Amino acid sequence: MYYSIRHLTKFLYSNPVSESMMETRMHPRSDQNQRCLTFHLSVSPRCRVFSYRDHLANQVHHFDIPGQHGQLVIVAESLVEVQPATPVPAALAPNAWAELDGMVEQGDYWEMLLPSEFTAPTPSLDALAEEFDVRRRDDPLSALHQLNEQMYRHFEYVPKSTKVDSPIDLALLTHAGVCQDFAHIMIALVRSKLRIPCRYVSGYLFHGQSDHDRSATSATHAWIEALVPEVGWVGFDPTNNLVCGDRHIRTAIGRDYSDVPPTHGIFRGRASSELSVAVRVTPSEGTPPLDQELPVPEEWSILVERAQALPELPPPPTRQQQMAQQQQQQ
Repeated sequence: MYYSIRHLTKFLYSNPVSESMMETRMHPRSDQNQRCLTFHLSVSPRCRVFSYRDHLANQVHHFDIPGQHGQLVIVAESLVEVQPATPVPAALAPNAWAELDGMVEQGDYWEMLLPSEFTAPTPSLDALAEEFDVRRRDDPLSALHQLNEQMYRHFEYVPKSTKVDSPIDLALLTHAGVCQDFAHIMIALVRSKLRIPCRYVSGYLFHGQSDHDRSATSATHAWIEALVPEVGWVGFDPTNNLVCGDRHIRTAIGRDYSDVPPTHGIFRGRASSELSVAVRVTPSEGTPPLDQELPVPEEWSILVERAQALPELPPPPTRQQQMAQQQQQQ
């Protein structure tokens, strides 16, 4: 299956800023069962965009806009080929725990076993682990399947109920959150209670008409991957109670969200910023010819055009307003 992905991000500043510096992680990875065929990143105001690979092989783009500007618009467009994933069994042999421990001893997985900024255990997490009875029993894969379903049934998906920097205790207290919260909580449980290497995955999910996903269709998505003997890294999506397959498109992996935000940057100026995001994932049965560009949906063209339109300036003060301001200054 081929997917055309369009990802629009807009920062609107309350006052013009004099400089913006930004990193993005929107370039789909080329590994496992997926391959990124084309990628294009456009930025308004125009600037030079540079790129590098981080230590986890995530493709990172970065740029600096030194001139004064009132908004920043980033549009990422990519074409990705995703092969059908290898079926994941329901269980493994009972000796799989010993095999997993041997893999950890011989490999470099400690970074995905230790607590990180958003996955540190808390008393609330310990209470949830006791309620779920999260412990080493049966085999690693069976435990992960069960935990994935328990997470799905225990938590309600509520958009905007948490923020990107919310601790896991907020979702644990309210029993509600978004995909990022569910991924962080499951990672913390898997690392601390099952002692299985586990990592955070940022990307996109294609929502078909027959799919009953809870996650939002116009946003990025997050899930987890756990290291399993005989199978390797297996993706679990606790938001939708799924074992990740050819509808999940990976852009970056890390210890938690802080390693892989789609955008991360700063600006110089006295202003607040308002963020808006739009995502479109469109399936395709094949790739277009080399001399033919990907078709752009009409509503997407309108969306980008509106986003790149400069904010309206306030009308100039009238003669009476100018005289009133002069009198106040005297």
